[in-house]
Amino acid sequence: MADAGIKYIPSNTFSYYDQVLDTTTMIGAVPPRYNWNGGEIGFDTYFSMARGNASVPAMEMTKWFDTNYHYIVPELGPEVKFSYASHKAVNEYKEAKALGVDTVPVFVGPVSYLLLSKPAKGVEKTFDLLSLLYKILPIYKEVIAELKEAGATWIQFDEATLVKDLEAHQLQAFTKAYTDLESACSGLNVLVATYFADVPADAFKTLTTLPGVAGYTFDLVRGEKTLDLIKTSFPSGKYLFAGVVDGRNIWANDLAGSLSVLKSLEAIVGKDKLVVSTSSSLQHTAVDLVNETKLDVEIKSWLAFAAQKVVEVGALAKALAGQKDEAFFAANAAAQASRKCSPRVTNEAVQKAAAALRGSDHRRATNVSARLDAQQKKLNLPILPTTTIGSFPQTIELRRVRREYKAKKISEEEYVKAIKEEIFKVVQLQEELDIDVLVHGEPERNDMVEYFGEQLSGFAFTANGWVQSYGSRCVKPPIIYGDVSRPKAMTVFWSTMAQEMTKRPMKGMLTGPVTILNWSFVRNDQPRFETCYQIALAIKDEVEDLEKAGITVIQIDEAALREGLPLRKAEHAFYLDWAVHSFRITNVGVQDTTQIHTHMCYSNFNDIIHSIINMDADVITIENSRSDEKLLSVFREGVKYGAGIGPGVYDIHSPRIPSTEEIHDRINKMLAVLETNILWVNPDCGLKTRKYGEVKPALENMVAAAKKLRAALACAK
Repeated sequence: MADAGIKYIPSNTFSYYDQVLDTTTMIGAVPPRYNWNGGEIGFDTYFSMARGNASVPAMEMTKWFDTNYHYIVPELGPEVKFSYASHKAVNEYKEAKALGVDTVPVFVGPVSYLLLSKPAKGVEKTFDLLSLLYKILPIYKEVIAELKEAGATWIQFDEATLVKDLEAHQLQAFTKAYTDLESACSGLNVLVATYFADVPADAFKTLTTLPGVAGYTFDLVRGEKTLDLIKTSFPSGKYLFAGVVDGRNIWANDLAGSLSVLKSLEAIVGKDKLVVSTSSSLQHTAVDLVNETKLDVEIKSWLAFAAQKVVEVGALAKALAGQKDEAFFAANAAAQASRKCSPRVTNEAVQKAAAALRGSDHRRATNVSARLDAQQKKLNLPILPTTTIGSFPQTIELRRVRREYKAKKISEEEYVKAIKEEIFKVVQLQEELDIDVLVHGEPERNDMVEYFGEQLSGFAFTANGWVQSYGSRCVKPPIIYGDVSRPKAMTVFWSTMAQEMTKRPMKGMLTGPVTILNWSFVRNDQPRFETCYQIALAIKDEVEDLEKAGITVIQIDEAALREGLPLRKAEHAFYLDWAVHSFRITNVGVQDTTQIHTHMCYSNFNDIIHSIINMDADVITIENSRSDEKLLSVFREGVKYGAGIGPGVYDIHSPRIPSTEEIHDRINKMLAVLETNILWVNPDCGLKTRKYGEVKPALENMVAAAKKLRAALACAK
């Protein structure tokens, strides 16, 4: 960033796991179960909170706003004793300064931190987390004092919750917090950052009148309406960090368009108070386009990863200061023009087919209870049937085989043989464990979205476009640059091979259209729902081919459905309507006897439960264990659910192996609110990140718990 001429360089943005967890450790909010006894928090405690350990489970993990990044949810209550327990922010500021770079330390703002937290176990659900504000502010003040002493001149508080629908008392908390921090911050320039959406008018007013604040960052890519608020009521004398370069997608900036916006803003806030910025942190985009040596040259010219975005910011700032790099701007304009008129972007037949979907409902003709009866006659499953979500451990050997096949070091015949052996091993293991509905383990797949994207038209792929998902887990999102279609079957070969190895039902495993959309870098030249409908039609073709090949259980994962929900309630209905419709399109044509499953990951589902019901899947498996069975409260509150449901019985993101008793207890809690005949028993998520030494005993205990309950239920009858 320094080399690119960036003036305000952030620090404290590196994390060993997650920035929210870093704040939790900074203020010493460690749940008692981790037996921390004060002092500086070390890695053992830190990683136990993030991942759990042999004796205690991890803290809950959920999605960061509407991104695919996960954060560790703080657990707070009236009894928490806060203390300054991690000096990371100050140490990293000093480290940068020693290298000659004066940085802007970045923190999760105190109010957003509390609003993103949850009441700890045993604390009333109605507990007001904002009541802890004056208990955590003294810690922030200690950090600020140390930073001032170390020579910091700027400090940034990320208060991204300001883009959400907040109540009056929540908005008042911002004023209280920054009034309280004002004297501690005197002598520092305080920057408050928002991102990912428009700031509502009442929040904008609160934000721009906060005492002691020198400047504000706004997302002007996703927050187009914020421009109007800035134009009409931006306070004089304050800095505006204008987020005109997209921090969440990989398309090259339209430099001419951005420069025009910046010039209009300069007229409002003044030359010396306008700072060119990205719309958000760059952790949500890929790192550097230089590493992409095999990417198609034309497509590559349309892109900018984090390193290129930093250069774009520098180029825009220079142009604004009258030092425009004409050659750089001309090359950018040529790339923008080539993308607009490239024939590889548009497929008329696909456009027409997707447009034709809008007026229709796409629902299976028979209701779910009648379908479940027809499926049970065919599948003959026991009560509390057991299954897994799809993937089995991705061993080093498996990765080597895939890598060598891709590099043409082994033949297709050798590759198929190796994958077939792995599938056979996984099928055998599941039969030994006595699991009822099997999976093939997905050994041929690198990633649940990338695998499908590689076989669909309209997608491009990177070699090194990694993006953090949680902790040290990264994903490599495909790039959707054009209209999407399916040239040929994608999974039928492997699924039918696996089904031939067993008499038990074998699930066909697909990723749903909304998840493929949300976990890709999506084209920004047409509405997202149009792209989603195109993907839905491609998946529909695959579902129908699987059914024709004799696969009677087909899982269409929509892990990311909740994550794509807009941050403002007014926009929810439109998104849920097209997202749920896209899912229904994929399986509208199958017979009643074909059982359609779906799966969803870490998210708060309570607010969208009616949309989940509206998806009309036969069986849904869903994360449940890390969030203290929060999901079950929906059913306790009287929501009627008639389809099959498998709330996860153990957390696969932690290496700990749950006991039979623990799983038995979990299933019993589910039986208190769900009908026996609709309940499935399964882990929270796929098993690919785990080792066989963890997977085998955990599944053994899961099956044992299900059998124990079946026996008890039979006796009760």
